[in-house]
Amino acid sequence: MSKKPTTLKATDPLTVDEVKAAGDIFFPLFTEVDSRMPNSASVEDTLKVMEAVAKLAHKERAKKKQEKVNEKFGFNKVSEDAND
Repeated sequence: MSKKPTTLKATDPLTVDEVKAAGDIFFPLFTEVDSRMPNSASVEDTLKVMEAVAKLAHKERAKKKQEKVNEKFGFNKVSEDAND
C-alpha cells in the first residue's frame, strides 16, 4: 500500500526550501531599503520603512494597472483638438 501524498496545512512547520525561497525574495528588498537608510537606522527602522515602501509600491502597481486598462478602452486618449 502506498501512502497518499499529504497536503501541507497552514499550521504545518515551514520547510527549509520554503524559508530559502522566502529569503530569496525578502533579503534583496531589505538590502535595497537598508542601503538608502541613514547609518544610524536600526533594523527595526528599516523594517518599518520597508512596510511603508511596500504599501506605496502596491499603490503604484494598481495605478499602472488601471492606466493600462484605461488606455485599452481609450479613456485617456487626448484628441488633437483639445490642444488647440
